[in-house]
Amino acid sequence: MSEDKKKVLIIGMAGGLAQITARLLLSKHPQWSVLGVDTRSVKQFTEIKGIETLSMKYSRGNFENLFRAHQFDAVLHLGRITHASNDSEMLAKRLELSVMGTNRILDLCLRSAVKKVVILSTFHVYGALPDNSIFLTEEAPLKASIKHPELRDVVEMDQMCGQFMWKHQQDLSTVMLRPCNIIGTQILNTMSRFLTSSMALRPIDYNPFFQFIHEFDMAQVLMRSLLDLPTGTYNVAGNEFIALREALDIVGSKGIPFPMIMAGGLNEVLKLANIDVPDYLIDYLKFSCLIDNQQLKKHLGEDFMRFGIKETLELIRLR
Repeated sequence: MSEDKKKVLIIGMAGGLAQITARLLLSKHPQWSVLGVDTRSVKQFTEIKGIETLSMKYSRGNFENLFRAHQFDAVLHLGRITHASNDSEMLAKRLELSVMGTNRILDLCLRSAVKKVVILSTFHVYGALPDNSIFLTEEAPLKASIKHPELRDVVEMDQMCGQFMWKHQQDLSTVMLRPCNIIGTQILNTMSRFLTSSMALRPIDYNPFFQFIHEFDMAQVLMRSLLDLPTGTYNVAGNEFIALREALDIVGSKGIPFPMIMAGGLNEVLKLANIDVPDYLIDYLKFSCLIDNQQLKKHLGEDFMRFGIKETLELIRLR
């Protein structure tokens, strides 16, 4: 995809990461235009020249009408429902959106001669397991849903996109990103809420390593993916990692010290108090899940991130 005037579709526009990315795109490429869609309200989005927003249901008919009315050059698919709940009804809804919905979008991109698609997955597809390699490459098996069915939709979407990517690589350039923990003040994801909660779980007998990326750096990677990354799957993380206790200290969260054997019971108590810590996150409080970034650095360079890991944590520090 060249630098010429382009029209970009962003799916999941109500999210903070999508909004940061849209602003970056237009600041870097003012001749481009962006259409952002979401099932949620987008009224709160600040009007910026070059950005149009639309609230709509993610149905085949709506997307067909959308692609018929616009000739998109690129699509950023950032619209995923959080995988924090393992409720069966919510899981079915997530499977419909994440797997079936993504399949429809990819099919429409192919039929509409879209040149570039960027899909946001997550490093959670690997799972936090005791036998993980020190750094997981993109070829590592996706084991997350073996123990946690609430991650089934995330793993299935990732696998489906990977199959589509290589099957149609001659007709459509597809990039799939598996970022580490994205944190920041403009996104309300699980990890940002966990770190900034005074009730954060703090194991006393385990101290696993974590990787974090600032929301701005993640938006930069999304933007650069449109021009600088060839077809493929890429882990997204910096070169640094940090122990959980040190990360909580930097953020300013004393948390709840506890032995890991009590994790399940304590988490159930927190849920009764409307403090939702996803069950799968408990594994990450015990086992490290670090991802290798060599493939990404081949194309974006060694210094593609603006914020170091400690500065990233300091920027969401509890007040």
